[in-house]
Amino acid sequence: MPDRPWMMRTYAGHSSAAESNALYRKNLAKGQTGLSVAFDLPTQTGYDPDHVLSRGEVGKVGVPIPHLGAMRRLFQDIPLSEMNTSMTINATAMWLFAMYQVAAEEQGAGPQTLAGTTQNDIIKEYLSRGTYVFPPEASLRLTTDMIAYTVTNVPQWNPLNICSYHLQEAGATPTQELAYALSTAIAVLDAVKDSGQVDEADFEKVVGRISFFVNAGVRFVEETCKMRAFGQMWETITRERYGVSDPKMRRFRYGVQVNSLGLTEAQPENNVQRIVLEMLGVTLSKSARARAVQLPAWNEALGLPRPWDQQWSLRLQQVLAFESDLLEYEDIFDGSHVIEAKVAELIEGAQAEIDRVQAMGGAVAAVESGYMKSELVASHAERRARIEDGEIKVVGVNSYLETEPSPLTEDLDAAIMAADPQAEANAVADVQAWREQRDDAEVEQALDRLRAESKTDANLMEATLAAVRAGATVGEWAEALREVFGEYRAPTGVSGAAGVAEAGGELRAVREKVRGIGEQLGTRLRLLVGKPGLDGHSNGAEQIAVRARDAGFEVIYQGIRLTPEQIVAAAVAEDVHCVGLSILSGSHMELVPDVQRRLIEADMGEVPIIVGGIIPDSDGRRLEEQGIAAVFTPKDFGMTDIMGRIADEIARANGLS
Repeated sequence: MPDRPWMMRTYAGHSSAAESNALYRKNLAKGQTGLSVAFDLPTQTGYDPDHVLSRGEVGKVGVPIPHLGAMRRLFQDIPLSEMNTSMTINATAMWLFAMYQVAAEEQGAGPQTLAGTTQNDIIKEYLSRGTYVFPPEASLRLTTDMIAYTVTNVPQWNPLNICSYHLQEAGATPTQELAYALSTAIAVLDAVKDSGQVDEADFEKVVGRISFFVNAGVRFVEETCKMRAFGQMWETITRERYGVSDPKMRRFRYGVQVNSLGLTEAQPENNVQRIVLEMLGVTLSKSARARAVQLPAWNEALGLPRPWDQQWSLRLQQVLAFESDLLEYEDIFDGSHVIEAKVAELIEGAQAEIDRVQAMGGAVAAVESGYMKSELVASHAERRARIEDGEIKVVGVNSYLETEPSPLTEDLDAAIMAADPQAEANAVADVQAWREQRDDAEVEQALDRLRAESKTDANLMEATLAAVRAGATVGEWAEALREVFGEYRAPTGVSGAAGVAEAGGELRAVREKVRGIGEQLGTRLRLLVGKPGLDGHSNGAEQIAVRARDAGFEVIYQGIRLTPEQIVAAAVAEDVHCVGLSILSGSHMELVPDVQRRLIEADMGEVPIIVGGIIPDSDGRRLEEQGIAAVFTPKDFGMTDIMGRIADEIARANGLS
């Protein structure tokens, strides 16, 4: 009998709950077998659409779901008792899951019928995506409470999806991806066990409901070996560390999204074959095959994919599953000495790194000390340098640059979906209308209960469900917990990361240029690297900061999630010579002009502003017409070239040759 296909998803959500609902129903009709919900950044970081930090971010990288009414609309006419839903949500996972449960109850679906996954892996947020809110210990408490609640009340739900996906995008080698993901699993399982909320006899169920979400890069043989290593190491950990006797509870269950940040803006048609190769790495080996796969679209390095682009990615999965003979055979790699040797090498390296993390006190301690973040920044810097040197070839980027005009990108503005310009205003009006129709006294009573119980060791799921039913919003729920737990700023990893080991001629020339301009100005050149808004994808900003330091700049980098006002205040305080802004969430047309205006008001209008991120050509031209000195996008992979351009802009702004 052929093996059954994996669950096929596309990661989707945008603009509004109603528009996302229409997209979901259309995708399900095309043969998609599960839902994967993308939430916008305010929802992910615990802010309502009308909060100052939400400006420019509402509905951009996902759908805004600030309250129960929006959750109802998101799944209208989609029977949740029959659906398997994955929600990419972490810091506010408890809140979004509670809204999902209540919306299902209103459909007549009890908690016992619900199947799906909440990502809920907060540790990797401190290392990569940046959508954390609370300090690590408080965040781990929320994760623990949710796991304990779902194991008893929602037995088909996966309350934790340990996510190594973003670790790879932050620079993790396969060895680091294995080690840090499994260290996270150990930290969470130890916390659940230590909480005493789950009977010893039921602890196997906790282990059995843990799933993983991994990345698959283009080196598909190595990725295949990584997945076989994951399965073998998980088997050992669950059997030896936690004494799990049931083989089903020890099974390594994982879903995958293939590498999005590895997709290129240059010759983007090449991304299709990259996606297929990456999919093979997690499907070819039957014993290590993903049970859920979602693929990015070919044009994600350009902007927001259109429904047609998502359909193309779905069809890639369907052709592999239903037209090829992949599912008809046992594991085709069993007995391969090449595969077995590589798996053994990965396991040995990953176990050594796990032991190193455990010796520090575990994953939380390794986050708080900055160790894991620094390691990721350093490995990412090394890989970037190898691409720039041509040691790693990326077709269309640093090799085979000659190309025919692509019919896919003849009209770049039409090759991606434009964000709804009214989405933010509509969401603001919606949340304000929601607040006006509810019983404020009932909401405040529910939030008071949440605050009070968060000061005890009570499980916070019931208080959260009560707040949902009362009509609270995501911003109010998060703010109540901020008052008790506080907020957190994770280590950036930049100060401890090594840069370029040996400077080649190009970097030496840029260093000399930076030094010479600094001498003419009578000071060392100072570059502020800023992350305005809620975009937590800091990999690019960190690499720019490291390379700028290598090039001789004094670098001011304060991490993620800053308002334009805070960025300008830092620019004034440090008397910088250039402001560099990194934005990948699509909020550049709102936030960049705001920073520019505030610099002018602070009598620093002559300071050049450069911008980097996923910025469509038309937006880049508009920004440059408005006085932005330079706009860099993923096609500009040469960071030393960027350093030279920054130095030139500083010289030009100061009237130097």
